Amino acid sequence: MKKYKIWMMLTACNLFWAGNYVFGKYLVNEMTPLWITFSRWSVASLLLLGIACIFEKPNWSVVIKHWRMYIAMGLLGLVGYNTVLYSALDYTSSTNAALVSALNPGVIVLFSVFLLKERLTRLQLGGMALSLLGVLVILTGGKLTQLLAMDFNRGDLLMIVAVLLWTGYSLLAKRIKEVPPITLTAMSAL
Repeated sequence: MKKYKIWMMLTACNLFWAGNYVFGKYLVNEMTPLWITFSRWSVASLLLLGIACIFEKPNWSVVIKHWRMYIAMGLLGLVGYNTVLYSALDYTSSTNAALVSALNPGVIVLFSVFLLKERLTRLQLGGMALSLLGVLVILTGGKLTQLLAMDFNRGDLLMIVAVLLWTGYSLLAKRIKEVPPITLTAMSAL
């Protein structure tokens, strides 16, 4: 039963993440990207704080000493990423936005190698190459030669900026090891 529950939670996580692009595409016609971001993270920060207090029981003296990092993380990953994402949805499809966003893990790994001096195993390198190839195959419809002639629209380019902002957020999060993950996300959301 436990394995079933884990798979259900992972599936729900992916559905919520993907739903953000579809729902965001609809919302940008009704609200500004900044207002969508503010509304979303205002509610989420309160929920996350409650969950963090119940399940992680953080040491608040340790948590509070990183307040500058939370501001930087919030500006990069929560305000920056989401505002640019919702702005991109004004110019591109939710499918394109999600596909470009699929570059996130690979970009984070690359920046981690160069900026944080992390080492890659062969398995990680192979996984990164396979995921990049998968994104490229989907973007080009299996015709990789189209990459040379592709014309990126403004929304796709904004999504690349969003990926870079999320990478910055992720790299900062890696530096705060003594704060539990839900607490860390809640504090950056605040």
